[in-house]
Amino acid sequence: MGKSLNVNATFIPSESLRRNFAEVKAGMRPMEAIEESNRCLYCYDAPCIKACPTGINIPSFIKKIASGNMLGSARAIMDANPVGATCARVCPTEELCEGACVLNHSSKPIMIGDLQRYATDWAIKNEQMLFTAGHSNGMAVAVIGGGPAGLSAARELARFGFAVTIFEAREQAGGLDTYGIVSFRLPQSISLWEVEQVRKLGVDIRTGVRVGTDISTAELLEQYDAVVLAIGMSKVPMLGIDGEQLEGVYDAIDFVEVTKTEIKTDLVGKRTAVIGAGNTAVDAATCSVRLGASNVKMVYRRTNEEMTAYDFEFEFAKQDGVEFEWLTAPVRIIGDENGRVKGLECIKMRLEASEDGGRKLPVPVKGSNFTLAVEAVIKAIGQTRHLSLIEQLGIEHKRGIVTVDPDTYQTSNPHIYAAGDVIFGEGQGEAMVVSAAQQGKLTAYSIYNTLSAGRERYG
Repeated sequence: MGKSLNVNATFIPSESLRRNFAEVKAGMRPMEAIEESNRCLYCYDAPCIKACPTGINIPSFIKKIASGNMLGSARAIMDANPVGATCARVCPTEELCEGACVLNHSSKPIMIGDLQRYATDWAIKNEQMLFTAGHSNGMAVAVIGGGPAGLSAARELARFGFAVTIFEAREQAGGLDTYGIVSFRLPQSISLWEVEQVRKLGVDIRTGVRVGTDISTAELLEQYDAVVLAIGMSKVPMLGIDGEQLEGVYDAIDFVEVTKTEIKTDLVGKRTAVIGAGNTAVDAATCSVRLGASNVKMVYRRTNEEMTAYDFEFEFAKQDGVEFEWLTAPVRIIGDENGRVKGLECIKMRLEASEDGGRKLPVPVKGSNFTLAVEAVIKAIGQTRHLSLIEQLGIEHKRGIVTVDPDTYQTSNPHIYAAGDVIFGEGQGEAMVVSAAQQGKLTAYSIYNTLSAGRERYG
């Protein structure tokens, strides 16, 4: 792997490129899993549990692997984390559970992520249905958005006996897990299995339905006892520079999504610049390598110390031969006579202390302009918000970041709750799949407690 994936040929069949998108990391073999699970100390007051946002009982699921109770292990994981199979592959475990493992002080941490994958892969391969729905309580909840937060909320609500309907604008549920994470790290089949675990609880997942267009927000508020807003975020914003309309300029979200279902040869032999340094930017860069780009550079206006991508993502990009232009900002995208990208004009930056003592600010260095010869530019500078729908719901927000009570996840409308990326920002939480899953769970608990209390009070 690594630099050998770079391709300089003028044409490569898409089927040949498809092999580059097979899952990079192999799962554990049975003997490996047994040996690794037996290394665990099964700590009574396990710091790894506290480090997991969803509170998975890690010693318990590992001990079950060691004793051969694979069903029990998978249930322990998925009970705490409704997208536990996905998180086994995409969580920054070295910063979370593995980072807290007591064995860091003496040897090396337990490979918790790999063991979690081993148990959930067993459940997938053996077509296990892990949970059942609760007895009907006569109440109904609408969930807008079928990503990690929405699926988690829906599953817990179904287990409490609510009639749950997910309204998902896309053709399949799963959100970021289904569409936004590269296949060589997270095969789409993993996310879709988690979707089916929720569907089989009786949750009505209505795909291809846009709330606010195909069904009004007023209808939802009238027909359901509560509404959960879990719509995530939208597309990459505009850079605001000349040349964004040229052929060969891509939105990173769309770019990665296409590779989940088809492999195109558009980038074969092309020099490519990815603007940004978050996890999506890394995904776009490593996808570009696998799609045959002859050279891939990530352009970022700060340094590697400020980049928002996880450390393991950064290492992954370096292993793939991605190059980095630090302290560099795009000025304009240059086109040829046919309206196609032929270059990216940039300017060097320096970091200066901010007045409020917060994150250092990048400032252009006068006269430092230079041009990168590239034939493709991928924008990965964050995501916009679904402002229209949020405003239709009439709930409080700050630039599209929905305001919620941190304890109940209720919005300014007490019948509407919100979880996941739609509430991320302004110092609220961290944009991780595992965090969204936990917020979805807590939202479901809050709805259950609120509506159950109301029913008891008023009969």
